Amino acid sequence: MATLNTPRERIGGRMDRLALGPFHRRLLALIGAGLFLDGFELYLTAGVLGALTKSGWSTMTYNASFVSMTFIGMVVGAWTAGLLGDRFGRRFTYQFNLLLFGGASLAAALAPNIETLIGLRFLMGVGLGAEVVVGYATLTEFVPASHRGRMIGWLAVITNVSLFAATMIGMWVIPHLGWRYMFMIVGVGALIVWVLRKKLPESPRWLEVQGRHEEATRIVDDMEREGGVIPAAVSTKAFTGAANAPVAQSGVTVWTLFRPPILQRTLMGILMNVVVGFCLYGFINWLPTFLVKQGVSIAASLLWLTVMALGAPVGAIIGLLLSDRVGRRPVIVGASLWAACFGAAFAWIGSSGDPMALMVMGFLLFVGIYVILAVGFALHVPELFRTEYRLRGTAVCSTFGRIATASVQYVVIWLFAICGLTGVVSLLVGLLVLQAVVFALFGIETARQSLEDIDDQPAAPVPERFAVPAHRNS
Repeated sequence: MATLNTPRERIGGRMDRLALGPFHRRLLALIGAGLFLDGFELYLTAGVLGALTKSGWSTMTYNASFVSMTFIGMVVGAWTAGLLGDRFGRRFTYQFNLLLFGGASLAAALAPNIETLIGLRFLMGVGLGAEVVVGYATLTEFVPASHRGRMIGWLAVITNVSLFAATMIGMWVIPHLGWRYMFMIVGVGALIVWVLRKKLPESPRWLEVQGRHEEATRIVDDMEREGGVIPAAVSTKAFTGAANAPVAQSGVTVWTLFRPPILQRTLMGILMNVVVGFCLYGFINWLPTFLVKQGVSIAASLLWLTVMALGAPVGAIIGLLLSDRVGRRPVIVGASLWAACFGAAFAWIGSSGDPMALMVMGFLLFVGIYVILAVGFALHVPELFRTEYRLRGTAVCSTFGRIATASVQYVVIWLFAICGLTGVVSLLVGLLVLQAVVFALFGIETARQSLEDIDDQPAAPVPERFAVPAHRNS
């Protein structure tokens, strides 16, 4: 690939120096709307499966197939999104997957039987898996380095409010209108957002590495004008350091991710996806079903989950506040240990049957899980990889995570049958402790660094990394 004749600063540096403005907020809102619906679609599983089990329309085995098919689809979607997103662009990919899971959701509202619903769930999963990979990575490439933690944090807040929204809405809709309307809400919402997102631009960083410099420059010029900056004056400034490096040759394949020194980052990203996947879909999505099986009514189980679900936005906001100030690694380690402690308390209190204590411990457990999701899964994993292969790197990590999540569903059933809720939570706690140890020993720090300055060599964090270089201050 040809290199730029002007400094690398021309795209990455210019974008990093911009103050947050209407463009960034508009981008956040539209990407956030898609990810909110993505999360809503996933989290409606808990209430829908609980209702289907209660009515006799489904069984525990069918429920496991439903969840597994979701994640098989998400494996396909994540992998495909990585290839298509790096090859054809971020914009094409996030529009395609939104249309796919929105259309499949509308069809699911009309499903005549559980077998058809499970088949449609695979198609939904393809779109859902792709949306998660592309959404966070796309916003990461637009946001200035000094604001990236906060903006991705807000995106995680928007996304994770979907847990509370899905449980709250489901608590009324499912008993009064039926589970089909939950899929209808997602389908109609996805089509509306798809129309609104048609005017969003392509990622200038992706255009740059594709050699489409004029298109990239035009988009950044427009961003600067909207932010009150004169493009010509900015593009003529000279800068030093990594920002001046020419655009690298692309020539990378998916196997690049499995060679040193990138391999360490890939393995950490995979671990993060496995742990988050189990937290959300090996534990949270099963909670209403577990509670129903223990004799709790579907209405009560949804109420308990709704109270616990308030921990999702609280955790995401905590992650937003800490990610840039404290750094990614210490937040991930601390939140993993927090969640492990309250997971153990949740399992212990669960045996006593005290609803109030269970909801409090569940809320605190959810807070820890969603700090991890906001800072680790949503923010840190896309930062680990260069623009040339960011979506492929994120997709590979997501793919391994989805495969593990799909495979573990029958293990969850087995653990619940043998040991009850305590067995499932014990596995959750073990994974959280493992993650804390790995990131404490091998984690790297990316807070407040330009994406162009995050190289492929793992390094221990140092305080100076938290200071944005003077030439990039907004």
